Amino acid sequence: MSEATTLARVIVRQIIESGITDAVLSPGSRNSPLSIAFYQAEKRGLIKLHVKIDERGAGFFALGLAKASGRPVPVICTSGTAVANYHPAVLEASHTNQPLLVLTADRPARLRRTGANQTTEQARIFGKAVRYFADISGAAYPMELPFNSLQSGPVHLNIQFDEPLVGDSDESWLDKITKNAPKVFDRKSPGTFHTKSTRGLLVIGHDRAGLSQESVLDFAARLGWPVIAEDPLSFKDAISHASVFLTSTKIRSEINPDTVVLIGRTTLSRSVNALIAGARKTIVIDPRMATVDQDRRADQKFLALPKIEVPAADPDWVATWKKLGERAAKVVAELNTWSEEICAREIARSLPSGSTLFVASSRPIRDLEGFAAPRDGVQVFANRGLAGIDGNISTALGIATAAEQTVAVLGDLAFLHDVSALTHVGEANLRIFVIDNDGGGIFSTLPQAGIDGFEKIFGTPHGRDIAAIASAFGVATTTVTNSADLVKKVAAPISGCEVVVVKVPSRQENSDYLKSIYAKMESL
Repeated sequence: MSEATTLARVIVRQIIESGITDAVLSPGSRNSPLSIAFYQAEKRGLIKLHVKIDERGAGFFALGLAKASGRPVPVICTSGTAVANYHPAVLEASHTNQPLLVLTADRPARLRRTGANQTTEQARIFGKAVRYFADISGAAYPMELPFNSLQSGPVHLNIQFDEPLVGDSDESWLDKITKNAPKVFDRKSPGTFHTKSTRGLLVIGHDRAGLSQESVLDFAARLGWPVIAEDPLSFKDAISHASVFLTSTKIRSEINPDTVVLIGRTTLSRSVNALIAGARKTIVIDPRMATVDQDRRADQKFLALPKIEVPAADPDWVATWKKLGERAAKVVAELNTWSEEICAREIARSLPSGSTLFVASSRPIRDLEGFAAPRDGVQVFANRGLAGIDGNISTALGIATAAEQTVAVLGDLAFLHDVSALTHVGEANLRIFVIDNDGGGIFSTLPQAGIDGFEKIFGTPHGRDIAAIASAFGVATTTVTNSADLVKKVAAPISGCEVVVVKVPSRQENSDYLKSIYAKMESL
């Protein structure tokens, strides 16, 4: 019996007994004790082990799995640069309070700073991005893992394994393991929200601050105010296309709210943030103010949904918002130029009820916010903690592993950024729609557009055949160039992994078209 084997078995046993059902592993030598212990546990049906060769992708796959399952997910790697490759996923988990349990294998502390192979300072490598850190040596057991810390974000255990790394093959240590139900962490109500305002507005950020959709829907119903939702596919009673018609400064000035209640963060539209900034009073509800957003500013701040004591909303105020939404919906419904905006509208409308959707950052998520008609029946995910385009395919694969039918909408650069994830797609039923405009389309809609050197340093045209690249990984591919074919692919059943390349007009054409749509809002 090796000390490393004993330590690994203690850790894996506690993970299983805590109710964790999945683990994500990247192969390596120093993490052999954990790899073997997890494999033995999987043979007994005690856990599902997912093997991903690229640690960066493995981290995002585990993040997606945690998002979709609502349970902590361990992610396990060897020492050295493998650990650093987890950092982007750990940061995303930190800014969304996701329960990522990072298990990094290390050499004994006595070998640090001695020139030993594959040895660096792994202790506290993630800094303040984790809620708990421990540098565990072989003498640490018996020990208790810090599962409670996972309720507010990622946890990092750096585990020192001394040789020999491979012990006996006995599996009797698994005989009396009891799988418990995962612990559910409930936050107590932080108090009561009082106001005399009858002209209030509820704004819901894309990830709802990690709060459940059901609880936010109940809160919105009790509040009775007009609702702007960055994710309109989760709130069917939200005002239609608010981020689009609020681009009009005239409209914003006419419907300036007295009080805004903001759940989470608004990170997508300058128009919505401009409206919030003009309110007399702002109330923020977000658990992350206890972890990563301690300096949020608002007139009142709550870490959970408060009780409500508010008067009935002004009927004329509610009617004005509804009328604006209806007029904007008419304009959006009449759009008929093949474009990224049409893609967002048709994908949102055509998704079968019960679908799961992952949306990449940059233009796709903004187009869905602006051009998707509010509806329900779709579970929506996105990496909005830091809004990166890295790891998007991996995250979508992790989500799809815990769902039945998943659609992902990515830009072409987000696809290329994480294309190595296609080396091992597993058993996920995932259809990836890649909006291909040959480069970074969002920059054509930002102040950087048109500056000297724009194409080289912002537009970054790639000139690659997305379908050919996906096919080279053995993934089924299709290319669509019109609304009718797009709708058919969105509505079709999903079996396995498939990439659908959506060829759209140039980035400049799309920017010009978007401006023309905004111009129409001035006459609502």
